[in-house]
Amino acid sequence: MTTFFTPRSLTFLRGLARNNRRDWFEAHRADYETEILAPLRSLVEEMDVRLASLAPEMVGDPRRSVFRIYRDVRFSKDKSPYKTHAACWFYHRDASHRVGQESHGGGGGFYFQIAPGNSFTGGGIWMPPREALAKLRDAMAEKPVAFERTVTAPAVARRFGGLDEDAVLTRVPRGYAPDHSAARWLRYKSFTLGRTLTDAQATGPRLPDLLAEDFALMLPLVRWINGALGLKSATRR
Repeated sequence: MTTFFTPRSLTFLRGLARNNRRDWFEAHRADYETEILAPLRSLVEEMDVRLASLAPEMVGDPRRSVFRIYRDVRFSKDKSPYKTHAACWFYHRDASHRVGQESHGGGGGFYFQIAPGNSFTGGGIWMPPREALAKLRDAMAEKPVAFERTVTAPAVARRFGGLDEDAVLTRVPRGYAPDHSAARWLRYKSFTLGRTLTDAQATGPRLPDLLAEDFALMLPLVRWINGALGLKSATRR
C-alpha cells in the first residue's frame, strides 16, 4: 500500500512551528514540496478516485483542494507567515471550492488536516455565510426529525460523538419559536462532524481507507447540507 505522509512530514511541520520565518522556510522549501505538498496532492487525487464511487458529486482537485501554506495576517496580531499544518478540502462539483465564510457559492464537503499531534478528518460546513445559514436553518425547521436522525445516527455518534459544538448560540435565533422542535439544532452556527487521528494514522498506509470510512459516515450530513443549499447528489460522474 502507498504511504502518502511519513514521519519526515511531521518533522518538517515541527521545524516550521519552531522557526516560523521566511528565511527558514525558503531554506527548507524542497522539504516542504517533497514531504508535504507532493503527498497532499497525491492524496487528493487518490480520494477523488474513491469519491467517484462513494459520492460522485464530490470532487478533489490537486490545484484547488490543497490549502495554501501561507497565513492571511492582514487582520491578525500574530504575523507568523506560515501555517503549521497542511490541509485539503473536497467539495461539491457545482460549488465553489472555498469554505465557510470565504465561500459565496460553496456547500458541504470533507476536510483532512495533518499536523503533529493535531491531525483530523472533518465533514460538513464550517461557519457558513449568513444567507446559507438561513437556508440551512429553514430546512432544519421544516423537517427537524430528518436532520436529527442524520447527526445522531448510532454509527455517527460512535465514530464522531456528534456535531462539533465550537459555535453554538445560547438562544434560539430570531424568527424561530424558543420551543421549536428543532430548537437544539437551530442554535448551531456550524454543522460539522470530525475526529482526531494519531500521528501514526496520519502517516500510515491506511490513511486513504480511514478517510474513506469517515467520509462515508459524514456523507448523509454533507448531502443534507448540499440539498438544503440547492446542490444535488449524483449517482455517477
